Parts: sequence; C-alpha cells; structure tokens
Amino acid sequence: MDNPGVVVEQAVEQCLEIAQTWLAWDGRPLVSEDGDRIYTPHKAVRRIGDHIIDHLAEVEALLAGAETMPDEWHASLATFDSDWARFTEQDLDEARQRLRRLGRTFALRITAAGEAEWDAPRTPNWTLREICEHLTGLVWYAEQVGRLPR
Repeated sequence: MDNPGVVVEQAVEQCLEIAQTWLAWDGRPLVSEDGDRIYTPHKAVRRIGDHIIDHLAEVEALLAGAETMPDEWHASLATFDSDWARFTEQDLDEARQRLRRLGRTFALRITAAGEAEWDAPRTPNWTLREICEHLTGLVWYAEQVGRLPR
C-alpha cells in the first residue's frame, strides 16, 4: 500500500509550480473564489505552511495519544502587513526550501508511523490517511493567487 503522506509532497510541488508565476505580481490583492478573503503571494505561502504545520502537530498528538491543540490561527481571515511585500526570486527560493521541507517532514512522519496506523480510527479526528487527503487541498491557497501572466 502506498504511503498516503506522499500526496502532501505532491500538493506542495503543485503549489510551488503555481508560485513560480508570482514574480509578476503587481501588488494588487486577489479576491478568493468565495469572495470572503483577499490573497497575496506571501499570504498564500504563509497559509500553505501553516496548514501543514497544523496537521503535522495534529498527527503527532494523535500518534502520542495526546489531545490535539485547538485551532486558533487567524488563518485566511487576517492579512498581515508582511503579506503585502513584493514577491521576489528570493522569496520564491525561500518558499521552495520551507514548503518542501515541511511536505517531506510530513510524509516522513506518516512513513515512520507505519502502515498499520494510516487507517486506524481516531474518532472524532480523521485517520492519518484522511488528514493526508485533506492536505491535497493546499493547492487551493495557491490557486487564490493563481497563475499570473509573465
């Protein structure tokens, strides 16, 4: 059976493929498809990383038999001053380093948990496989900025 954590690494690569176009960002915010939030390249990178961190912490707690931490992120509702910065080649390089390491760490943690843990019921939480499948949605954040014309 294939390691479900691999899909997280694949989702990160999809996000980074879209992010390559963000060097053309003109500084104007982009409205999310639901019309409730605005996005910038930095905000999308932040949310992708935060989402992986959140679920990595959840996986660790589940495997340790500990309570998960409540979600108290400001998440997508908040746009920070730093989110408005120009998105440069260096920012893209840093995003690649940060997000690839997070995606790989997540996949390696799922590998280390072992196949017997992937589908073990963890009610009221998701199984590890379901968490991995949920994280394929990371690309949604990148899609809110979209592929920008060069």
